[in-house]
Amino acid sequence: MQANRSRDTAPELAVRKRLHAAGLRYRVATRPVASFRRKADIIFTKSKIAVFVDGCFWHGCPEHGRREWQHNVEYWPDKISKNRARDVDTTNQLTASGWQVLRFWEHEDPDAVAATIVEAVARAKTP
Repeated sequence: MQANRSRDTAPELAVRKRLHAAGLRYRVATRPVASFRRKADIIFTKSKIAVFVDGCFWHGCPEHGRREWQHNVEYWPDKISKNRARDVDTTNQLTASGWQVLRFWEHEDPDAVAATIVEAVARAKTP
């Protein structure tokens, strides 16, 4: 599991490339709240928007996540379940702190994801 990237994955880079081309500047793999021990994939500090691009395997995608395991049958369902619970907790804590949380699956179209993010940032800037 050490070889799995926690940042700069291909789906993240594809989205970031489009956001940068749209003129947006952001922080990467940063804690939205300093006291919060979890990092968002992309954050917009002034707009208080945290973006997560979740991997289908690790976060239990309903379309592409695994349902059956051949090895470590007891471990993997529990691991994925805990990841999903942590995702919900992260979203709830950030929302309670005044952040808007946007979550996307790695298989989603990067153009559509970037367009959604650009729209959210524009809305956040408008009073």
